[in-house]
Amino acid sequence: MPTYTVHEPPLREGQSADPERFLFVRDGFHFWAFVLAPLWLLARRLWLAFVVYAIVMVAVEGGLAFFGVADGAKTVAGLLIALLVGFEAATLRRWKLERRDWKMLGFVVGDDVEDAERRFFAEWMTRKPAVEAPPPAEPKYAMPVRRGTPSGTDVIGLFPEPGGAP
Repeated sequence: MPTYTVHEPPLREGQSADPERFLFVRDGFHFWAFVLAPLWLLARRLWLAFVVYAIVMVAVEGGLAFFGVADGAKTVAGLLIALLVGFEAATLRRWKLERRDWKMLGFVVGDDVEDAERRFFAEWMTRKPAVEAPPPAEPKYAMPVRRGTPSGTDVIGLFPEPGGAP
């Protein structure tokens, strides 16, 4: 079963959480990010990731061409980079959401996104709103009472005094 991370958009002043705006991001391999990495990055508006991808691809292809590497090795290098994008596609989306101050609410497991939403909201609705407890009162300590100068027979701890009633 796929795992999804649940993200909440940043709240504006006086605004409460809007469950319709929550975003569920599936963990795992994304086939279309592997096959059409640049288009997938642009479709998801991952501009910074697209720029880094383009720079890496140009650098790798240029470096391999400079050293006269065979075309098969260039193809393998391109496939490995595309495979990396396919495996890390969800991480790239979560990174973008984190940079935009989205808050991750948790993980949920489901067969598809609808099942994950049902499970998440069923649990989310049962949660009680966090009630802010008042800060604890400052402890008041009493000064110890000394009955005179200490002697060698004094007992330290929670024991009765020597010769006293138990």
